[in-house]
Amino acid sequence: MSSLHEAARSGDAGAVRDLLRGGAAMDVRDGDGRTPLLVATRANQVAAALALIDAGADVNAKDDISDTPYLYAGAEGRIDILEGILATGKANLKDTNRYGGTALIPAAEKGHPEAVRMLLAAGVDVDHINKLGWTALIEAVILSDGGPVHQEIVGLLIDAGASDIPDSDGVTSLQHARQRGFAEMVRRIEAGPAVK
Repeated sequence: MSSLHEAARSGDAGAVRDLLRGGAAMDVRDGDGRTPLLVATRANQVAAALALIDAGADVNAKDDISDTPYLYAGAEGRIDILEGILATGKANLKDTNRYGGTALIPAAEKGHPEAVRMLLAAGVDVDHINKLGWTALIEAVILSDGGPVHQEIVGLLIDAGASDIPDSDGVTSLQHARQRGFAEMVRRIEAGPAVK
């Protein structure tokens, strides 16, 4: 692991900048194929990540399991880092993780409404289908407890024009919500997008 990786992991933004000024390779990989920016993103070291982003680090560099700084920041709701990445205009919004999902799908599943908002505003495909045959809307229903956070996410997806695309078994998110007794999600899906 490089000194730049160590500085990124520990969140030492000053050391990150010093190392870069000294000629450190910005997108050098560790044993798992991770760049310093991905290491900083995984550790949620905002200042170090932003220093790397500002210096031009590759926001789409894939590691050995197909994570990138952009995908990971979206999936894990690393809002400040995601905002910095999106501000570069360089994030590959069509990129997918090892499950064939865009950043939006795990953001919806893991309960990160602010990340969902940012990704939708950036133009990520709301109806992308991953390798499991699931959209963000389906994951927000079937991989949640039906509580307020995921209700909000379902609403965001519906308002963004999400279609109720059936999963690979032909079951829609509305049907999944009914089966689980998620009454508020059922109501929100049935209501359709809010009138703006």
